[in-house]
Amino acid sequence: MAEYLSPGVYVEEFESGLRPMEGVGTSTAGFVGMAEKGNVIGTPEFVSSFADFTRKFGGYLSESTYGSYRYLAYSVEQFFANGGTRCYVMRVVPADAKEASLELGTIKFTAKNPGKWGNEIVIAAAKSNRGKSAVVETIEGADGSKTYKLANASGFAAGDTVEAVVNGKVVACAKVESVQGNEITLNAAIKEDLVDKNVVAKKLLYVTAADLEIRYKDNVETYEKVSFNEASADFIGKVLSKSQIVEVEASEPAEAAALFNVFAANPDAKSAQVRLAGGCDGSAKGITDDIFMGKDNGPGKRTGLAAFVEINNVSIMAIPGVTSPAVQLALCAQCSNLGSRFAVLDLPLDVTRPQDALACREKLDSDYAAMYHPWIQIYDALNKKPAYIPPSGAVCGIYARTDVERGVHKAPANEVVYNAIGLSCLYNKAEQDVLNPAGVNLIRALPGQGIRVWGARTVSSNSLWKYVNVRRLFIYLEETIKANTSWAVFEPNDTFLWTRVRSTISSFLRDMWRSGALVGESETQAFFVNVGRDTMSQSDILNGRLICEIGVAPSRPAEFVIFRITQLMEDEG
Repeated sequence: MAEYLSPGVYVEEFESGLRPMEGVGTSTAGFVGMAEKGNVIGTPEFVSSFADFTRKFGGYLSESTYGSYRYLAYSVEQFFANGGTRCYVMRVVPADAKEASLELGTIKFTAKNPGKWGNEIVIAAAKSNRGKSAVVETIEGADGSKTYKLANASGFAAGDTVEAVVNGKVVACAKVESVQGNEITLNAAIKEDLVDKNVVAKKLLYVTAADLEIRYKDNVETYEKVSFNEASADFIGKVLSKSQIVEVEASEPAEAAALFNVFAANPDAKSAQVRLAGGCDGSAKGITDDIFMGKDNGPGKRTGLAAFVEINNVSIMAIPGVTSPAVQLALCAQCSNLGSRFAVLDLPLDVTRPQDALACREKLDSDYAAMYHPWIQIYDALNKKPAYIPPSGAVCGIYARTDVERGVHKAPANEVVYNAIGLSCLYNKAEQDVLNPAGVNLIRALPGQGIRVWGARTVSSNSLWKYVNVRRLFIYLEETIKANTSWAVFEPNDTFLWTRVRSTISSFLRDMWRSGALVGESETQAFFVNVGRDTMSQSDILNGRLICEIGVAPSRPAEFVIFRITQLMEDEG
């Protein structure tokens, strides 16, 4: 409450009406699978195009190495080709995959993530310096120690490694113990007489450093004047922590030459180049269901599917080509538990008979998932020939395309599959009559209409949720209302708040009704919003609960279009 302490005119602002609600996104997809490179621990990587995917995860995988687990890149490509605009990707690797690495004295370089890609990482180093000065006086202590008075000690600090250079040749190395003004002490006395008062000195002390270049193909990172002093802000272990290519474990080298064995062997060397080794992609025996399901090791340390609990804006999920019941059940469970995303499932490539497809389908029951078959045929740019890939990537793209063009309430069916040149199996109407009621959505090649998704059912046994668009519409409504009503938390739980909540949600549902997402001749037929004494008891209010009941009439697809035709006889009269 404002205070009024002196006469005058006061203006106050207050909110009395509804707050506009902005719909949440529904077209962001999430993918889990194997890739050439990319992080395998932590938060899934955001990808905005297939070119972006190849930069972060590499290109297509070979069938000889990855077999039936090579489809992530192809599926992401099909997602974008079919209308998708953004997705998150989590890479998984076989349990026996290893990072490439190289250990040089007290420094160890390791590829950022597993895979033989790391064997192509090259680290080049050139000698540099962070400061230099001539010695103008040597002061000998009673114990035989030496203090060196420099012309300028501004670039020297305790812990730095220095090289004594005479006529361009390194004659000794030592470490700075202390700096007082322009006077420094070293951990070891240098036998050479370093005093040089000439205008152009030929005897100098250099604070050693290195200019590093880390390369992986066209990706180059440059770090200048990297220090070997652990206390320095530019210490190699600190500076290279920003690298996207390698990780570095470093303790302070005994001397500058310890950076590379090449320098130790030849102290006068000006540069060196080394390559990481030992990286491998793993083997087929290291591929098990648990690597796709992932492990929940806590924030920032999750893997596989489990890592997607850290992403809130993913609404479509797929693990392309992985048809293991355990993995698919885990995917469905995550979607159901979170209540904010929908799973797109594949059937095995070799499934052709309807009874085999039904056997796979019967293992699942979820209104947060849909199953599609058969696999689509594309042109494989890696092998320069046609190949079959799982349909989930393309279907996720069709979901996104339909959401943008028509809205989430439109069933993502009777939609063309772009870039598909064939199907692994051609089902006829009689076979679809068996599969469609069971919730297996077929992709069919229809004469004169191309290859189209010809089904829109979930794998749920609950008839209320048998259509994909109905479930996804409710996800959209629930997430939008949740995201746009947080302002009501901790407000006084009274009739004023109830009226604002009711008007805010009603306005949003009214717009949904007008867009065709809800059905009904009037608003009262399309939706209702109740909040007040009818929905809350006094106990609810005393316990801080505001309960709002919402009912909507969702739009359902015209799955069966029936025309009844009869004959009209010509009027004889």
